[in-house]
Amino acid sequence: MQASDIVLLDTRKVCSFADFFVICTGESERQLRAIYEEVEHSLKNEGIPPIHHEGAVDSGWLLLDYGDVIVHIFATAEREFYQLDRLWSQADLVLRIQ
Repeated sequence: MQASDIVLLDTRKVCSFADFFVICTGESERQLRAIYEEVEHSLKNEGIPPIHHEGAVDSGWLLLDYGDVIVHIFATAEREFYQLDRLWSQADLVLRIQ
C-alpha cells in the first residue's frame, strides 16, 4: 500500500477495541483539517458524534474514534513513519482507493 491510499480495514479478527480502521492521508495542513472537519460534520449530521478525538493538524496525525470505527488522518511523512497499514496487515482489506 502506498502512503496516499485511503484504506478501510476490517480489524474484527485482530483487534479488541475497534471493528474497522479508516486510514487516509492529507497532503497539507489545510487538507488534513478539511478531511477531519468533513468526517466529523457528516457523521454528526447523521447523529453520530465522535466518542473521542486526538491529535492536532500540526502533529500530522488526527484521530476520530467512533467506537467500532476509528478514523486515522495522517500527513504523508507521519503515515510512512507509523505504518499502520503494515502494523495491522493481518486485518482484512475491505476497500482501497488510490
